[in-house]
Amino acid sequence: MRRSPTRNSSRTERPQGNRQGGIPQLKVFNRPRRTCPFSGPKALKIDYKDVRMLSRFVTERGRIMPRRITFVSLKAQRQLSTAIKRARFLALMPYVAE
Repeated sequence: MRRSPTRNSSRTERPQGNRQGGIPQLKVFNRPRRTCPFSGPKALKIDYKDVRMLSRFVTERGRIMPRRITFVSLKAQRQLSTAIKRARFLALMPYVAE
């Protein structure tokens, strides 16, 4: 029994290079990689009593900001959310901003 030709042989090759068709690509700037503010030397300490520090990681409406925006590591994000919830429970921070 004969096999049909492979799928790759029937494909046409695409031209390599710029896909926009003559539009130059934007130059990418090499920014320093942002790191977790709770790791490394001179790191902040997560404490539920430090309301000023915790408020940096809460939106105006009172929601906890996600990791992708604040660049907090997974372990520190868990500790941070627990500290914010404790501060809310003790009425140091509001649950919702009006």
